Amino acid sequence: MLLDTIIIGGGVSGCAVARELSRYQLSIALLEKGEDVCSGTSKANSAIVHAGFDAVPGTCKARLNVRGSQMMETLCGDLDVPYIRNGAMVVSTEQENSPALETLLARGAANGVSSLQILSGAEARRLEPNLSDEVKEALYAPTSAIVDPFLLNIGMAENAAQNGVQFYLNTEVTAVRPAGSGEGWEVCTSRGSFTARTVVNAAGVHADLFHNMVSAKKIHITPRRGCYQLLDRKDGGWVRHTIFPEPTRLGKGVLVTPTVHGNLLMGPTAVNIADGEDVATTAAELTDVVGKAGRNVRNLPLRDVITSFAGVRAHADGGDFVIGEAEDAPGFFDCAGIESPGLSASPAIGEEVAALIADRLKPARRENWIGKRTGILHPDSLTPEERNDLIRREPAYGRIICRCEKVTEGEILDAIHRPLGAVSLDGVKRRTRAGMGRCQSGFCMPRVMEILQRECGEPFETITKCGGASRIVLEKMKRN
Repeated sequence: MLLDTIIIGGGVSGCAVARELSRYQLSIALLEKGEDVCSGTSKANSAIVHAGFDAVPGTCKARLNVRGSQMMETLCGDLDVPYIRNGAMVVSTEQENSPALETLLARGAANGVSSLQILSGAEARRLEPNLSDEVKEALYAPTSAIVDPFLLNIGMAENAAQNGVQFYLNTEVTAVRPAGSGEGWEVCTSRGSFTARTVVNAAGVHADLFHNMVSAKKIHITPRRGCYQLLDRKDGGWVRHTIFPEPTRLGKGVLVTPTVHGNLLMGPTAVNIADGEDVATTAAELTDVVGKAGRNVRNLPLRDVITSFAGVRAHADGGDFVIGEAEDAPGFFDCAGIESPGLSASPAIGEEVAALIADRLKPARRENWIGKRTGILHPDSLTPEERNDLIRREPAYGRIICRCEKVTEGEILDAIHRPLGAVSLDGVKRRTRAGMGRCQSGFCMPRVMEILQRECGEPFETITKCGGASRIVLEKMKRN
């Protein structure tokens, strides 16, 4: 069957395109090599909705960052995703009248970012008492925000699926080439071949591989690893704003920020690596996170670190996003080089790429398009009376599975059985936060595995942490 569009990659960019394209009467398939969407670059980032003052004016990054930031609050409301406009500060510890802050202020003005101002060190500390005494001044951006990156990605995917997009998980793309019929593209995968009139290349750190299969105008992506440290919920108020250092050529630097769920996050580092799948943390990088975060925020409660993790972002030569139709490959559309501010820009990336494809295919709009999605119900959001009534009707909401995050069996069942439901421990964790708390699943993991085994009908020993070979139990013990 000839599809209208195939999307390679189930991260925020691919799922944003899928959701926007689902507004049209098109046949669309999204192919993702992982067992779940949000299983690559999009699962490990700073969760910041950047205001848009950092990107160089006139670049794709600048335009899509500002547009995406403007779209994000409404999108999160429509998809039932946590969003908090907490504001951000870029601090200078070197000097007053910092040239770097003046440059960012001018960039922000050129990019159309509103309400930017430079504060003295004293003014900044009045807003953030835990800022270092070494902070001389700060660029204040009140329109910056924080979001749940997992639920944003998953929410866009679920909403796209509601509107008819077909998702093929555990489906690794191995090649892209012109279709033998002469119309469109053949996409070869680990589960057979697909053909489509158009292809969207949203393959993260591997996007250059697919682009270079079809185009003589080559691109190159360098995987860039960033390590983070996450602190306990009780420390989420250590700072209220997102605190950035002055940026460097490698990125925005090590930040300190609250999360929408009340934790405190520090990171990332920026280390170019050869293997785009290498998400190992290193002692040197974690030490770097602590040292750089401590320069800007004092007395960080480092004894409360509950986990460390790393993500890999896709840095394209030239430093800008690569968005649009390849010049010499009609119908092949890139979403490549999507590093920071990729999360912030994702709604605008989806909007722009979908518009380009719609212009080529000339589809009719769907009259019955569904624009809203309801997330997983958290009983803590209810009044005591409402919660008691819920438990009477559905007793699973009265059984706590994850003590740290107070996640109930009812929430986990919803995560498994909703569209694109969870099939792994990480899938449950990203949807419900079961396992994200202080004990890092030490208590709840066996119970979550039992629920997955029961509901998915799979043998206990086949349950994985994150798909593939990440099995928790190697062999079920035989009883005498």
